[in-house]
Amino acid sequence: MEVRIEQSWKEKLAPEFQKDYFGNLVSFIKEEYATKQIFPPAKQIFNAFDFCSFPDCKVVILGQDPYHGVGQANGLCFSVNDGVRMPPSLINIFKEIQEDLGKPFPKSGNLERWAKQGVLLLNATLTVQSGAAGSHQNKGWERFTDAVIKCISDEKENVVFMLWGRYAQDKGSIINEKKHHVLKAKHPSPMSANSGGWFGTHHFSQANAYLEKEGLEPINW
Repeated sequence: MEVRIEQSWKEKLAPEFQKDYFGNLVSFIKEEYATKQIFPPAKQIFNAFDFCSFPDCKVVILGQDPYHGVGQANGLCFSVNDGVRMPPSLINIFKEIQEDLGKPFPKSGNLERWAKQGVLLLNATLTVQSGAAGSHQNKGWERFTDAVIKCISDEKENVVFMLWGRYAQDKGSIINEKKHHVLKAKHPSPMSANSGGWFGTHHFSQANAYLEKEGLEPINW
C-alpha cells in the first residue's frame, strides 16, 4: 500500500501502514472523499508530517479533529489557511503568545511557519466530514497517531510536548516524561480558557527556554 508522506516518517511508520486497521482506514477514507465533502483536501492529509520531518521534530502540539468548515483545515492542528477567519481557540493561542512573548498579533492563522521550524502540529484524527465534527473518529486514525507519538517518545529525546485539554493529556499518557519536556494546560477554546488554566501558562517561553537549554534553536512563535 503506497502512502504519500514525507520520507523519514514513511520509514519510521512503515509497520503501521502494513497493518490491517490501516488498510481498513484507507478504504474508508477513499470512499469518504469519493462520495462526500471531506477536509482537509486529500493532498494535505499528511501536511503535519510533510512540513516537519522526523529528524527536525522538536515540539509536538496535539489537537483532536481538523476544522470542519469550508476552507479552514490545512492538515495542521489549530491552523487555518491564509485569509480564513481565525477560530476562537487559535485567537486565544495568539493572545497567550502576545502576552507571553510580546509578539504582535499575526494577520494570518496559517501555522505552516511553525511546522517548518520543527513543530509537529498533530491532530488525533486527520480527516473530517464537512460540518460534522468527530465524524471520522474511531475509524483508525487515533491508533495511527498514537503510534506516531510513541515513535517520537521512544526514538527521540528532548522533545517538547504541548498537551492542551483533557483529551490531549490522555492521549499523551504514553510519552516518556523522563526523556521529554511535557507542558500541560487547559484547552485554549473560550469555554475552557476563560475558566482559568490557559492564559498565563507561558508555554511558549517555557518551550523555548527548554530548547535553548538543550542546545536547540528556539521557535519563532
